[in-house]
Amino acid sequence: MRYIILTLVIFGVNLLPAFGPPTWAVLVFARLQWHLNPVALVALGVTAAACGRYLLARSARRFKTRLPTRLRENLDDAQHLIQRKRVGALALFGIFVVSPLPSAQLFLAAGLLDLPLGPLTFAFVLGRLVSYSIYVSIATVADQQLGGVVRNAFGSVWSIVGQLVLLVIVCGLPFIRWRRFAK
Repeated sequence: MRYIILTLVIFGVNLLPAFGPPTWAVLVFARLQWHLNPVALVALGVTAAACGRYLLARSARRFKTRLPTRLRENLDDAQHLIQRKRVGALALFGIFVVSPLPSAQLFLAAGLLDLPLGPLTFAFVLGRLVSYSIYVSIATVADQQLGGVVRNAFGSVWSIVGQLVLLVIVCGLPFIRWRRFAK
């Protein structure tokens, strides 16, 4: 049952265009709290994340028509440039495999640019198989070596409260009148 819940949580988190926790953190939390099989965690995490991101990109395509004309034309020009140059397509594939950028924004951009989502999702899966395996492996070793210390840090009330406070701060930033600070 925990595997099903975890898969649904990861899928839901990867449907979010912003402010979702990273999937690796959810996997590490599940490994430390529930001691789930690390191979199953990685496999389910990669599958649920890829499906969620793919649907996020497909959804972004539906909103393209609501963008201003100038922005749509700019997106079309970028799409033609990427698809015309073989180097651009290979670089894009590489970015999806190993990217310092958040994957939500990459998939939103791919959706808005009407790029082929199959190869990009495949690249995402390749990269996430490696990175999630590393994170879950480190969590497994840390759990064996440090035991309750790591588990308590991840599941402590103070850790959760700290994350909630940071979320409130980030959500409140757009509502600050920054002009008065710029003077």
